[in-house]
Amino acid sequence: MTLTAERAARKPARLPGAWSLGLHQGAQEIRQFFRAREQVVFTFAFPIVFLFLFASIFGDAMEGTGTTASQHYVASMIAAGIMSTSFQSLGISIAIERDEHVLRRLRATPMPPAAYFLGKVWLVLFTCVLETAALLLFGTALYDVELPSDVSGWLTFGWIFVLGLTGCSLLGIAISSVPRSGKSATSVVVLPFLVLQFISGVYILVDALPNWMLTIGALFPLKWMVQGLRGVFLPEAAAVLEPAGSWEFGRIALVLGAWCIGGLVLCLLTFRWKNRGDG
Repeated sequence: MTLTAERAARKPARLPGAWSLGLHQGAQEIRQFFRAREQVVFTFAFPIVFLFLFASIFGDAMEGTGTTASQHYVASMIAAGIMSTSFQSLGISIAIERDEHVLRRLRATPMPPAAYFLGKVWLVLFTCVLETAALLLFGTALYDVELPSDVSGWLTFGWIFVLGLTGCSLLGIAISSVPRSGKSATSVVVLPFLVLQFISGVYILVDALPNWMLTIGALFPLKWMVQGLRGVFLPEAAAVLEPAGSWEFGRIALVLGAWCIGGLVLCLLTFRWKNRGDG
């Protein structure tokens, strides 16, 4: 054996990087997700069922906007679906994994911490894309929602989708440290998300909400995601129903971008690999 070959044999094998491990972790998360059939059905059916119910109850034409309430609900439920598959899903699942000591075991392995979060991001992105596509298909087929006809409309949809998904995912990771146990995670995470849906114009159109609710809702990303997606899928005349009388895409970008930064800071300050009582 030559000296070079001998040195190569002694050299330890290089461990995979965080990116490749994150892809592997993401594929595993996706497989586990689809093995839980009840979870799959609930995740994709829930927003469609709610869209059908609200569109059936409040489906009348909205005077002076060229739209119907049903079309407003399509955009609103897409935004709520983005937050559901990111904020709610991550907040609950990570809290449960922490309570079951999954995070502590992963932290003790050579796997970079970033790989764990990348795996979660791939799962969220995959499920969110599928859910959004299903809602768009449902909305265009039943409620005559018009898809963007130019590149700029799709680009607007793209950055709202990416910023909203990123900000809500980071907030989901941050809130996962709030529940004291996995059993309480659902209650802790679902309650604020449910309240936000009501005060952000998801279930009740913004022109029917009192000003103080709109003010509180404007502090969080869901309201701006809802407004931005209405601007993508509804005609310009429908902006008259918004509090400012316009879609405010510039402000939407600033608020969602700020929540991405703020969510990252919250994650760095609050995330824990172990429960409080684990030492």
